[in-house]
Amino acid sequence: MENTVGQRLRELNGPLLLTGHTGFKGTWMTFLLEFLKIPVIGYSLPAEKNSLYKRTKRIGSIPEMFADIRNYSELENFIDTHRPSTIIHMAAQPLVLKSYENPRETFEVNVMGTANILDIAFRKDFVKAIIVVTTDKVYRNDNSGIAFIESDPLEGKDPYSASKVGTEAVIMAWQQISRISGGPRVVSVRAGNVIGGGDFGENRLLPDLIKNIFTFKPLTIRNLSSTRPWQYVLDPLLGYLLALIDALDTKKSDSYNFSPKEASLSVEQVLYEVSKFLNLKKLEKIFINKNNEKSKTKTVEASNLSLNSQMANRLLSWAPKYSQEIAIDRTLNWWYEYFTYEKSATELCIEEIRNWIEIEN
Repeated sequence: MENTVGQRLRELNGPLLLTGHTGFKGTWMTFLLEFLKIPVIGYSLPAEKNSLYKRTKRIGSIPEMFADIRNYSELENFIDTHRPSTIIHMAAQPLVLKSYENPRETFEVNVMGTANILDIAFRKDFVKAIIVVTTDKVYRNDNSGIAFIESDPLEGKDPYSASKVGTEAVIMAWQQISRISGGPRVVSVRAGNVIGGGDFGENRLLPDLIKNIFTFKPLTIRNLSSTRPWQYVLDPLLGYLLALIDALDTKKSDSYNFSPKEASLSVEQVLYEVSKFLNLKKLEKIFINKNNEKSKTKTVEASNLSLNSQMANRLLSWAPKYSQEIAIDRTLNWWYEYFTYEKSATELCIEEIRNWIEIEN
């Protein structure tokens, strides 16, 4: 499958533009695209301290620009210079808790940033298809645990998820423009809690656990019973590329979910998997908030979240290669080898991609 993806995207006249390429998923995507020999250019804010991008010393590895997605003229100049044939738009403010601290910026980046990329792309005849990455948190969630399908109602209660619902509204508007007036195909892709080696982001369970385990920093765990669809980073990234090819060729759907096959794991189950990896009866170094079930974060984050990705499986022949348990194990192993054996982050990423690609679904 991966060889077919690489061959199809290499046939195009122009590189793939990846926005947000300095982020965690963006860095993994550039490695995957390079492995598949797909030309890629990047547009993003400068990488954050301790990011995977910094750890892998990626600066200058691809044609890139460090600028804000809200800067219309800088973005258009970059697109005009490099003439991408396709776009995967990942640039976003991705954190729920940060969205409460700065809701206006969250909306500006996620909604208007997407409007900018689509508005520019629709005025360039060399852009043929666009994938916009949103989130599993766009669905109206009553905490029933139902696995959402693509046609379920959208609703955001916190600033982050609301901004992503706004992003979906932008996508639907330009999809309508494309149908009426012509223009590149636009597809929305929604994935769950993506994990993998190199993520040191704030207020994310696995990165926070890594910091605690390998750097001995105290940690408070919130909402032990909350469930999330944890998935290995390379699995949804391949889904995004398959959705991009679908947008270029068969045009089967306007949106796709990408999620694990199994029921979402709870935070407590994730802790159990971590303890198994470390051969511990319990995680003594983790300081669990005894009042976590009454914590104010309980009111700002959904307790249960699950996605149904049968459409991607049926129409794109996509399925995750790793279970949630294996995804957790591979994430911890990446960091274990990085900290314990001082392997280079670049070597670890390439090795992970090579091993993952060899697995048959």
